[in-house]
Amino acid sequence: MSQFNIEISQTSNPNIVKFTANSFLSRSSSYEFKNIDEAKPSALAQQLFYLPFVKTVYISQNFIAIEKYNIVEWEDVQQEVANSILEYLNTGKPVISEESTVKKSPVSIYAESTPNPSVMKFVANKSLASGTFEFKNIDEAIHSPLAKALFSFPFVKEVFISANYVSVMKYDVAQWQDISSELREFIRKFIEEGKPVLNDEVLNATNIAENKSTSTNTSQNSPKAYTDLEKEIISILDEYVKPAVASDGGHIMFDSFNTETKTVKVILQGACSGCPSSTITLKNGIETMLKEMLRGQVQQVVAING
Repeated sequence: MSQFNIEISQTSNPNIVKFTANSFLSRSSSYEFKNIDEAKPSALAQQLFYLPFVKTVYISQNFIAIEKYNIVEWEDVQQEVANSILEYLNTGKPVISEESTVKKSPVSIYAESTPNPSVMKFVANKSLASGTFEFKNIDEAIHSPLAKALFSFPFVKEVFISANYVSVMKYDVAQWQDISSELREFIRKFIEEGKPVLNDEVLNATNIAENKSTSTNTSQNSPKAYTDLEKEIISILDEYVKPAVASDGGHIMFDSFNTETKTVKVILQGACSGCPSSTITLKNGIETMLKEMLRGQVQQVVAING
């Protein structure tokens, strides 16, 4: 039995706290339970509802988020909740009991071009990953069965997985009109057959962008404590920039802020990485936005390819 760890992190909503595990809790679906009756598919969620301050329980791939009533403060109870979740997980009982009995549902994949001519975005009708995962070669893809399988195609250069899509970067030896249908069908069959997109080990890998860029993480295991200004910068990126970038099959990650030069460094991933126009366009767009929203605190933005 694997040894579980739970990391506590705040969210933009002061009533909601995330409890992130180092293992997958749900392979593809996400769940929201508003009361103990709705939580019948999850014994863990039902157990959490016995705590009088629990209002809503969300279960996603590798985390549980809980919304509380205002009768308590999170700092007074979050460790108790984390211990309760950890104790349950270490029993080996399933988090979602119905997953094993659910029939396979049809999977559809459509291909979508991106601003980067070397990258095609393959969008599924179901969630594939909570977080962002970039693989630049088959060695990096050791903990992603889907990415590893895609690297078996000689024209696949890089693979980026996030939310409900897979972005594939190709070498120039092939044209999209010749290979997109083959890749689309390959990804569709892979997912429909129930093969794992990611393994548990990837959650602890150093290339998980979400963990690197989470601005509100306050647990003791957090790799970096951000300043208030850095949190503001990341919040702006999360709210105004990331959604637009994700729609094009890419991802933008906060890297660092130099207080002396007032320089923000961001990393471009997925379709944004290596795109002929995205570095300049995003740099200028983000730079203008941050200058306007954080007057006098940000001077320039440097964008680098991940």
